[in-house]
Amino acid sequence: MLRVGLLLVMAAFAAASANAQPAVGDRYSAVDTLVCQTERNSDAQECLDGLRWTPEAFDVVCQPPAREREGDLLIRFPSPRPLGDSTNDLVAMEWYMVRDSSGKPATAPAVVIVHESGRGMTVGRIFARGMYAQGIHAFLLQLPGYGVRRSEAVRDETRLLEGMKQGIADVRRARDAVAVLPGIDSTIIGVQGTSLGGFVVATAAGLDQGYQRTFIMLAGGNLEKVLFSGQRDAARVRERLHSAGIEDDAIRALTRPIEPLRLAHRLSANSTWMFCGRRDDVVPPECSRELAQAAGLDDQHFIVLEADHYSGVIYLPIMITRMKLLMTSPENSAVDPAR
Repeated sequence: MLRVGLLLVMAAFAAASANAQPAVGDRYSAVDTLVCQTERNSDAQECLDGLRWTPEAFDVVCQPPAREREGDLLIRFPSPRPLGDSTNDLVAMEWYMVRDSSGKPATAPAVVIVHESGRGMTVGRIFARGMYAQGIHAFLLQLPGYGVRRSEAVRDETRLLEGMKQGIADVRRARDAVAVLPGIDSTIIGVQGTSLGGFVVATAAGLDQGYQRTFIMLAGGNLEKVLFSGQRDAARVRERLHSAGIEDDAIRALTRPIEPLRLAHRLSANSTWMFCGRRDDVVPPECSRELAQAAGLDDQHFIVLEADHYSGVIYLPIMITRMKLLMTSPENSAVDPAR
């Protein structure tokens, strides 16, 4: 009887701890679950070898939000691919926390949001707040050089490849950081990225099957083609690279190690959804289609919006609602973009 009583007390304590109110200064222990299975495809194996890291234990720390309305807490953890800059190498995620009636974290799925290229991360925060409103814990991950990670040392165009590799690794480790926090249903953790964030997510999700749901918005594959033929945002990146003395051949060499198409076949066709714009002139639609085809996505998982790269914002409420339904329903659920 004593043993049974002890077990009941321990179970009750564990349940209470799982949803304990996190506070500034709280620290949680996490471990990388990255498992990059050996590839028969030598090109994919080469890509994996260039992106993977040795899994290890790491700490996850709660800090106060950097600004008002930028989440309930700022979650910090070390990047698995440090670049030697202390400001940039500590990853930051804004936690938009779903709470129960007592104010503690509610037990719910979670999604890591990876923002677009704009310094304000506006679209990323719209997704984060929208998913929070739908009852999903949302974590806006600030990519290298953004937000509180902003550092002149990593804004150098010649470090583009290093920064992208770091961002890809940060997104994958974020899954394991989120999983140890109170209130997180670790069986359903998704990842979503828009534009720049979509490219990062596409490659990060190809490392292994760490995330249970993957949402790629206004992005695709064939980075070389995007940079050389894309307009507006893509053209500005191209111009900055040229201004830094990085010529076309060097740009091709920079994009190859992070090319989503090299790992696209490793994406789960049942739990990956892509949304692209039919008139997108930043990310050519054929580049989105290339990634979808390489990943084996059917029409229910590859949705074409009647929009360009910017007017697609009108679909955000629809996409957020559909993401919530897909996060909380079987992974092979159909998507009706008209709903």
